[in-house]
Amino acid sequence: MGQIQVTKNVGDIEGLCIIEPAVHGDERGYFMETYNQRDMEEAGFYINFVQDNQSMSTKGVLRGLHFQKQYPQCKLVRVVRGSVFDVAVDLRADSPTYGKWYGVELTEENKKQFLIPEGFAHGFLVLSDVAEFCYKVNDFWHLNDEGGMAWNDPVIGIQWPHVKGTYQGSCSAEGYTLDDGTPLNLSDKDQKWLGLKDTFKF
Repeated sequence: MGQIQVTKNVGDIEGLCIIEPAVHGDERGYFMETYNQRDMEEAGFYINFVQDNQSMSTKGVLRGLHFQKQYPQCKLVRVVRGSVFDVAVDLRADSPTYGKWYGVELTEENKKQFLIPEGFAHGFLVLSDVAEFCYKVNDFWHLNDEGGMAWNDPVIGIQWPHVKGTYQGSCSAEGYTLDDGTPLNLSDKDQKWLGLKDTFKF
């Protein structure tokens, strides 16, 4: 594993991992391997990634929480520009950490990557003026397969950094801002999801 450092089971949640690539830099800039299958397999990850995705978002945009209903995806996510707070929520019914979340700040400076196995909901909040977000997935997109949950569900209790506002019983962004006054910006769809207990019956 000469080119990556892996921290496994972060947040005491089995399967969630932080991967930090070796960065080789000098006065001209830097070079790093953003993915190396051999290093991943030496670390115990045998994942057939089939697609790379990239998105751009502005400050205050919150995307999530999303999951796939019938075709769950493993994701390897990173930020190439700016900063986001990235979150995964364990939705594996047989997991001892079902409903537990973990979050990590991913930035162009720290170059951390977040490995999220199948069976998790995922979302992120943009903290910088602009963020470009890249992720690898091990299955293709399937029509009508996306599900979601409320980003502010008090049952899950995600502590989104720099977010001010009071839960009013829904996942509407109304009344929520970052601490510098930037309003939260969610899609219409992401403001209509229900909470964990209403999405997955106990």
